[in-house]
Amino acid sequence: MKKLIVIIMILTGFLSFFGCNSPSDPAKWNSNKINDWFEKGEWLNGWNVTPDTSINRREFVISYFNNTERWDKAFAFLKNSDLAKLELKKYVIDGDNLFATVSEYITKNDEEASFEAHHKYIDIQYVITGAENMGIAPVSLKQEILVPYDETNDIEFLTVAKENIIKATADNFVIFFPSDAHKPCLKVGENSQVRKIVLKVKVD
Repeated sequence: MKKLIVIIMILTGFLSFFGCNSPSDPAKWNSNKINDWFEKGEWLNGWNVTPDTSINRREFVISYFNNTERWDKAFAFLKNSDLAKLELKKYVIDGDNLFATVSEYITKNDEEASFEAHHKYIDIQYVITGAENMGIAPVSLKQEILVPYDETNDIEFLTVAKENIIKATADNFVIFFPSDAHKPCLKVGENSQVRKIVLKVKVD
């Protein structure tokens, strides 16, 4: 009987250990586990670009395991495409679950841009050539709605109480979740041309 109890205790501990480390419930992962998984970078599927430090790792981990196939397709598209030669247009990768737009433009002065936020989609933004600054702030710091949410285009414009500025180049990429207000396309020094791809990953 004692042996049976010991065996049950060992099995329970064994299953608990692997249950806690299973990707089936990443919302329960602690910060160390999230950071370890994120920094291994296997989720990049071989795309050799550095994720920006501004990315909310916890949100990403949860979203990635909820929609692994969708995220894998996104990073596969980035890795396998000749981004510098893509036509300036929209690319449908997985219906309305995942699509991308390539554009070129001249970066803006700060006063010409506004913060924006999305409800239905997560942005992966990557500057292929050139450089730009991007403002980022939690949507919770919203002060004023400049343009109410447009469901068709999945966008609203707003002001925020406080922002951080990140620099986007070909060496890094950013991910903006619905909880992230962001103001992209800002000049770094002088106004200059940028070529950028934005992938839209649908939120379920």
